[in-house]
Amino acid sequence: MYISFWIPAAVLTTALAIKLPTVIRLWRDPLLRAVGGLLILACAVFVFAAPSTIAWTNRVTGVPNISAPWVYSLLTAFCGSCLLLIITWRNGPSDRAAAKRRAVRWVVCVYSGVIVALWTLFALADAPVERLRDLDTYYATTPFMREQILLYLLAHTVAVLITSWLLWNWVRTDGLDAWLRWGLMFLGVGYALNLVFDAAKLTAVAARWTGHEADWLSTDLAPPVACLSAIVIALGFILPHTGQYLRERRLVRLAHRELRPLYHLMRSVGGPRAPFVPRSTPELRLIRRETFIRDALLPLSRHIDEGRRRRSYEAALSLGFTPERAKALAAAVVILEAVADGRQPPPREDGTGEVDSTDLLHDIGATSRALRRPDEIEAVRARAAAPTESART
Repeated sequence: MYISFWIPAAVLTTALAIKLPTVIRLWRDPLLRAVGGLLILACAVFVFAAPSTIAWTNRVTGVPNISAPWVYSLLTAFCGSCLLLIITWRNGPSDRAAAKRRAVRWVVCVYSGVIVALWTLFALADAPVERLRDLDTYYATTPFMREQILLYLLAHTVAVLITSWLLWNWVRTDGLDAWLRWGLMFLGVGYALNLVFDAAKLTAVAARWTGHEADWLSTDLAPPVACLSAIVIALGFILPHTGQYLRERRLVRLAHRELRPLYHLMRSVGGPRAPFVPRSTPELRLIRRETFIRDALLPLSRHIDEGRRRRSYEAALSLGFTPERAKALAAAVVILEAVADGRQPPPREDGTGEVDSTDLLHDIGATSRALRRPDEIEAVRARAAAPTESART
């Protein structure tokens, strides 16, 4: 199995591009800063871990294998960022602020110390032969390089274990948004794949210590697993943002479409149509349609008989409709009659005053949905036209 290091780098860059505007706009939010930092470090890991970049870095600096502590440091910083993100994301601005600050300080101190130790061990080691793909196993028995390799693998394994445990506990929490839950599940799978990466690397290194050879685990299995893990983790960050965005757009478009029957009915009253603006957002089109309907409905409401509306409501209840549905059907009945009467005030049979236009203007969505069922409207109208005793029966 082969996956180019540039594929996860591209996917992670996409996730960063999606999140970056929000991170910049809300920079004071520690959660967003943690997300941005983690994605930047993840992109840097795969960019500098690519064999071509490793060779370029060694050549530019003139130090063979200097890419090793550099990539290990980026990977260690990424591990620390994962822990910081989960700590910040899970707790949020809660009453456990002091405990959260202690956990953050502990993570920063430990993983900063690991990075310093990695560079110190590299400075003490003797690694003159450049290795682009198999450095971990080639120098597995070399003094100080051995300790450096083991240190970064243990730091990575510990961070992945803690992060995976926190994620899977969080997934089981009640009341999570569906898109957030799926994103957490993808993150959990991605970090679980990181455990496969660590197990392959540690097994290959341990085999060298015991005089055996299992380099294929480090050179052939671990890199594609790491790439696949990065892709899944990036999807875990992308999915909640994209899913919530698409859901909001779907709800806005659905609300705009549901208002179509009432919108066309109000246009028949004689008012001009809502202005069309090219490149307007779905939210803006919905607001304009709602405004047009309410502007046309407000003067029309003065010609609606409140008594007829009440009888229509009681008739809808007697037909078995819920109170919310009955209210919408009653509103649809009286609005249709007011439009059919040509704005002429109907004779008030019960001496009531003006209709309460608050409900009419507020419940335009439910009223528009009721207009899609003319058979129900006719049933309510027929029942409301019957004598009061028959309607109650």
